Amino acid sequence: MSQIISPLAGKPAPASILADVPALLAAYAELRPDASVAAQRVAFGTSGHRGNSLDRSFNAWHILAISQAICDYRKRQGIDGPLFIGLDTHALSQPAFETALEVLAANGVDTMIARGGEFTPTPAISHAIVAHNRGRTRGLADGIVITPSHNPPDNGGFKYNAINGGPAGTEITAWVQNRANELIEAGLKGVERMPYAQARAASCVREHDYLNNYVADLANIVDFDLIRGAGVHMGVDPLGGAGVRYWSAIAERYRLDLTVVSDTVDPQFAFMTADWDGKIRMDPSSNYAMQRLIGLKDQYDVAFACDPDHDRHGVVTRSGGLMEPNHYLSVLIDYLFRHRPQWSDQAAVGKTVVSTALIDRVVERLGRRLFEVPVGFKWFSDGLLDGSLGFGCEESAGASLLRRDGTAWSTDKDGLVPALLSAEITARRGRDPGEAYAQLTDELGKPFASRVDAAATPAQKARLSKLSPEQLRTDRLAGDAIEQVLSTAPGNGEAIGGIKVVAADGWFAARPSGTEAIYKIYAESFKSEDHLRRLLQEAQQIVDAALA
Repeated sequence: MSQIISPLAGKPAPASILADVPALLAAYAELRPDASVAAQRVAFGTSGHRGNSLDRSFNAWHILAISQAICDYRKRQGIDGPLFIGLDTHALSQPAFETALEVLAANGVDTMIARGGEFTPTPAISHAIVAHNRGRTRGLADGIVITPSHNPPDNGGFKYNAINGGPAGTEITAWVQNRANELIEAGLKGVERMPYAQARAASCVREHDYLNNYVADLANIVDFDLIRGAGVHMGVDPLGGAGVRYWSAIAERYRLDLTVVSDTVDPQFAFMTADWDGKIRMDPSSNYAMQRLIGLKDQYDVAFACDPDHDRHGVVTRSGGLMEPNHYLSVLIDYLFRHRPQWSDQAAVGKTVVSTALIDRVVERLGRRLFEVPVGFKWFSDGLLDGSLGFGCEESAGASLLRRDGTAWSTDKDGLVPALLSAEITARRGRDPGEAYAQLTDELGKPFASRVDAAATPAQKARLSKLSPEQLRTDRLAGDAIEQVLSTAPGNGEAIGGIKVVAADGWFAARPSGTEAIYKIYAESFKSEDHLRRLLQEAQQIVDAALA
């Protein structure tokens, strides 16, 4: 069950593992997917279509087909406002952007691209959609985000954001996916396209100042006066991502003591230290990937980083180094709902089923409602838009929240705002979030958590995704009576694609991986590390028995 840690983990990336960028770009342009091969078809997961050009899972044909499918979807739905589009710093993002623009312009879509060819964080696109659509019932906007998030440098990603500003729901992505695959099967017949130079000059393609619109509005969600007044000394590592120029603009506009430790943009991400498996992965929640900033922790009151599209955050403190995402999210929720008096007293807290149960305890103490949903940020978007959710988060360091006045900010994950809020917490409390977490666990209990992977065949993964509570053959978990067995999320009744088993002092959840021959077991104990190990062992036994 345990992960095998590579000897390269946490060390500077050697040349031998760097992506061959020219080969990636050539494969993107030249290789065509075979629609009869499942791995080469368009497939929208929780974060859009992702793949690698070398194995024919992310090539020009995919982007041509998906872009046309989005145009077709917009026509069917009567969406005739602007489409906001942006890209991150992965090597395949720029050619995918150019391909998409060729289709969007040929279809006459009013397309908003970044001023000066600037890279664009995911939250800046969501923020632009929300801002445009506020108060409108006609001419509504949507968007495209070109990013594979924190995935390795040889990956590409392409995501559609709906008119609520968040990741498109399953009913939308299923339609787009099916239409795109039809177009590929038809040899792209039905795809409208024009040369890139012509598209770039088309009257329907206009520049939008994502950077300054987003940065100027940050004062409505973060208390910069408090941070500046307290003299908080901050460090940020953009990890070579789309927000690299946003941080200096934020520091300048709000007169912050904020040091950008590196502004290097390199599609190979050669400056990274290798992740746990010896691959380059720009994951701000990984101790192995975050060695550069962790090594600088004593130079700052608080420091933070974001992944390439800046929709995830990582917070590094003097007191404890890199915080686990679940730990910081618990602190952030506890802080926000005490210091945002203009938020509705009915605003709930959203979390995914595999996020820490410490959040449940924080929410109960705050007297708030918990909204627990399957994995996927799309489940929070509508609530963040209408204000019924004050905060929504995923265990993988993704979160967004309301403006200070209780109105919508970004309905997709925002890495910059939670990062900056770590400085607001430090300023107001006089101690960093790591110290705040220690106090929180003294009051509410300390969780011990882990996630491990277990081998699974495609048939076993399919059975696990449809497992029912009745198939479990035990009423005990690590010595305690089982209180709940869930196959649907308590918050919205949607299938969690696996199972979650809850006892008084611990829980586990098991879900199949969407991309690998494994299933993932998440577990958490409020007793001890030994109890956690027992939870993990029994979890695998329970799941294996149910799958047999």
